[in-house]
Amino acid sequence: MRSQILLVSLLTLLLFPLLAQDRINGSLEATRSEVLATNGMVATSHPLASQIGLQVLKDGGNAIDAAIAANAALGLMEPTGCGVGGDLFAIVWDAETQQLYALNASGRSPRGMTLDNLLEKKLDKIPALGPLPVSVPGAVDGWFSLHERFGSVPMTDLLAPAISYAENGFPLTQLIVWYMHRSVPNFLAKGFPNIRETYLEQNGGTLPDEGDIYRNPYLAETYRRIATGGRDAFYRGEIAATIAEFIQEQGGYLSEEDLAEHRSEWVEPVSVNYRGYDVWELPPNGQGIAALQMLAILEGYDFSDIEFGSAEHLHLFTEAKKLAFEDRARYYADMDFAEVPVEWLISEEYAADRRSLMGERATVYQAGEISAGETIYLTTADKEGNMVSLIQSNYRGMGSGMVPPGLGFMLQDRGELFSLTPGQANTYEPGKRPFHTIIPAFITKDGKPWVSFGVMGGDFQPQGHTQIVMNLIDFGMNLQEAGDAARWDHTGGSSPMGAERNEGEVRVESGIPYSTIRGLMDRGHSVGFTRGSYGGYQAILRDLENGVYHGASESRKDGQAVGY
Repeated sequence: MRSQILLVSLLTLLLFPLLAQDRINGSLEATRSEVLATNGMVATSHPLASQIGLQVLKDGGNAIDAAIAANAALGLMEPTGCGVGGDLFAIVWDAETQQLYALNASGRSPRGMTLDNLLEKKLDKIPALGPLPVSVPGAVDGWFSLHERFGSVPMTDLLAPAISYAENGFPLTQLIVWYMHRSVPNFLAKGFPNIRETYLEQNGGTLPDEGDIYRNPYLAETYRRIATGGRDAFYRGEIAATIAEFIQEQGGYLSEEDLAEHRSEWVEPVSVNYRGYDVWELPPNGQGIAALQMLAILEGYDFSDIEFGSAEHLHLFTEAKKLAFEDRARYYADMDFAEVPVEWLISEEYAADRRSLMGERATVYQAGEISAGETIYLTTADKEGNMVSLIQSNYRGMGSGMVPPGLGFMLQDRGELFSLTPGQANTYEPGKRPFHTIIPAFITKDGKPWVSFGVMGGDFQPQGHTQIVMNLIDFGMNLQEAGDAARWDHTGGSSPMGAERNEGEVRVESGIPYSTIRGLMDRGHSVGFTRGSYGGYQAILRDLENGVYHGASESRKDGQAVGY
């Protein structure tokens, strides 16, 4: 069976040039041209959410308002990837101060759950489902932190469109139907409470198909309480009590005190300069600096003489990824609990040291020695020049399977990403933020905003960020072409969860030619194929000279970039 799958995949690779669209101009591999507008732009993974964000801009709201409204809509329309049961990270370009701000709105572990509690259960890892991986959901506080600092439209207005769609319904899109038909039956089979009541009984008792109308009146009521009562309506009072009581009934530890004490954190974004462009990420507990480490290593190679998608391109990229991810496994963690040497890890000196280990063949690396499921991504921009890069997720698929009664959302399972091995940077501790995969990104040029972008998809995200930056800067692609270009990833290596993984393989999309696959094999790489593991991309580019925004949306998702 595997040989048949490989044969079909190889035939697809060989035939790909024949399958490309006969476009009149532009790249044959692009799905469409960029979206262009002067007053504002919104790019999300759902067309209706994009339209909601655009309407906020047209009605006088700014990019931050539009991002909050669109994110709330995505929590309803794309429950397979995000929701108020999850966490949030954002980078904001503020036009008034002409600088970047970064928000870490990730939640912490229950203070009443200890490492000993988990080890006494004979666990070698925190499970993906159930009450134990549930950490405090940070998204709602993230909305209000963004709104308090930069927002201009009342929260009641920003949540009103999502409330209306939740009550009156909207048609489910193709990809979300595919994910829901995989996830919801799995949760039902495991006997998790409130799944049927939340996702089926509000919709005639069956799971809707593509084009069917989907409703979530429970979520509408939750949003209404948040809109009128503020962030405390979620983290204190009836909603918080319902969440805590439910999780503890299921055998978990999350408490009302954990929810009440939660706060987001404004942090300093960090960057590396890649061929004259500053690429910005958030510091850990996220994995954004893995992309910066990869770029710092790859800058040492002249890609003007290396063809996109060639064996040389993918080999150098893969070896840089392996090096960065070994450091990711060893050092990345909540910086309130671990000393993460961020400046050294992304320094030119360290990059040169790591680069010297790379050769002509695939190699297994160790972390350097230090001196001294699913997600949504969206981006917005307004006529004043404000731009937002925002990512939000429940982590693995729809989350933990834990749906508090009557609230309309599932809680995240982000706590799965802690290590249970004592003494590691990411080892579980009470009140600690777990290692996080979701990362927004931003690029500036000469201190001015250029591109706000993100690529969702677990471990793929730093790899996706690096590919987009290289596509734009090294290979001269436009914003849409950079996202439509064939992707690849590398699996394997060490994990922040404490496990040592195997050497792994390079997995490629159908746009990568067989000559590249053969070249990778000649260099000692294992090559494979997978489905749906290459993330989802949205981006906005600001052309300051012409006063025009360029928007792009992921061809692998249901989304849309829109402007006016």
